[in-house]
Amino acid sequence: MEAVLLLNGPNLNLVGIREPGIYGDLNLAEINRRCMEYGKSLGLDVKTQQSNVEGELINLLHEARQWARGVVFNPGGYTHTSVAIRDAISAIKIPVIETHISNVHAREEFRHQSMVAPVCAGSITGFGWRSYTLALQALAWIITETKPAGMV
Repeated sequence: MEAVLLLNGPNLNLVGIREPGIYGDLNLAEINRRCMEYGKSLGLDVKTQQSNVEGELINLLHEARQWARGVVFNPGGYTHTSVAIRDAISAIKIPVIETHISNVHAREEFRHQSMVAPVCAGSITGFGWRSYTLALQALAWIITETKPAGMV
């Protein structure tokens, strides 16, 4: 199994409580559980983390480069504001899939610009909690396509 990180940024600890019409009614623990289970079917060992603190998210990304084959990352509001998170993604040299529960392009204008998208392998947005499973599928494909020769 390939180790991957599922990382959530600020306010995502309130999923299921915060604006259920936008973010759904599943809490983050249940989303994580479903993603870990689904990841197994893809050959992925999914580790989950969440932080409301920009520096902690950067530290988690830095640490992931030493043990993970890739990251599914919902940066929350930092998507639109954080050059530091963008730089961290660029620096770690493992694939990162930007993920959002809501369709950020159908929301407020300020959400239409992503600071991190240009340094991510791709972006998946707008499919509710299933955005994470779609991102895991994409990450599994990327990992499979980029395994070094001789790796099982």
